[in-house]
Amino acid sequence: MEKVRRTEPVTVPKEPGVTDEHGRRVRLGELAWRYLLLLGVLALTVGPFLWQLSTSLKGPTEDIYGSPPSFLPAHPTLHNYTRVADTIPVWDYALNSLKVATANVVTNCVGSALAGYALARLRFRGRRVTTLVFVLAMLVPVEGIVIAQFTTMRELGLNNTLIGVVLPGAVAAMNVLLMRNAFRNLPYEIEEAAYVDGADVWQRFLRVALPSVKGTLAVVAIFAFMGAWDDFLWPLIVLSDPSRFTLTIGLNYLHGTFANDERLVAAGTVIAVAPLIALFACLQRYFFRGVGEGAVKG
Repeated sequence: MEKVRRTEPVTVPKEPGVTDEHGRRVRLGELAWRYLLLLGVLALTVGPFLWQLSTSLKGPTEDIYGSPPSFLPAHPTLHNYTRVADTIPVWDYALNSLKVATANVVTNCVGSALAGYALARLRFRGRRVTTLVFVLAMLVPVEGIVIAQFTTMRELGLNNTLIGVVLPGAVAAMNVLLMRNAFRNLPYEIEEAAYVDGADVWQRFLRVALPSVKGTLAVVAIFAFMGAWDDFLWPLIVLSDPSRFTLTIGLNYLHGTFANDERLVAAGTVIAVAPLIALFACLQRYFFRGVGEGAVKG
């Protein structure tokens, strides 16, 4: 009898495909649509800044209104930035903005962390009403209370001072709610173990809860810095001495007097945006961690 040869099944290797975060395979058409959408969003968000950067580096002999427009400068120069410094005391204005933004970051991080922990962990009468007040405060537009703020600063004698610029935004309602949600996502067992070991409420806050919400603190710091750095209406109302102007008010002089010189205006815009980019680059790791805040490392 002839022996029957057994043939093992031949396995054809599958072509590697693209999968999403759940391990499901993404079709080629869907993947292309996603990348097109991302490129469109990137062009809308980053495109204007890159165009301003390119304009600020172009010399006076280059035509910025030509058709088709030239994106890359033929002869890059930093002369426009020097002209901005010669036209207005831009570095003094930037220092004033840095003082205001730094103070705003400190007050928001400290105040929001304390208030958020109290709303999330402490038991006191009126806690729900207090939380509702913070939610309602987010619904009030700034323009509706600016007169009351100005009157309050005048009664306190803080008009035309940087303290008067900082004080109304020292603790933002949104930041308090962000910290409250971050503390609520922390497991109670961790703090209960610290309580059994004899830790008081301040020790539980500083040594257990606060180190676990660094991501949300970074989000609060970025929001507070951006809000103070980009604020224009309130400093314009409360400040009258040019030596105390912030950068946004000082750059408004370029838009008014030198509106026809787009190179000068573009250089001033880049100077104003550069610190925000640097801050986000330093805190982006903690910023994206803030979305999943509440996980405890073992």
